[in-house]
Amino acid sequence: MKETMIETKVTYTLEVEGKFYIIEHVPARVCQETGEHFFSPETVKRIQGLIKGGKKPDKLIKTPVYKYA
Repeated sequence: MKETMIETKVTYTLEVEGKFYIIEHVPARVCQETGEHFFSPETVKRIQGLIKGGKKPDKLIKTPVYKYA
């Protein structure tokens, strides 16, 4: 079976306690068939550190929120 994973950088989004976080340029392996992202344990640890570490974000964005119902 042919390898369908590629090494690339992605934008990772996460919601924690009602706050949304966007982390750009995250290294990942991406399945070309499904688009699923896979991250190394080191990458996951660094993402968690960015969010929990209290570092000032590089930028802030304002995002509109709509209710579907």
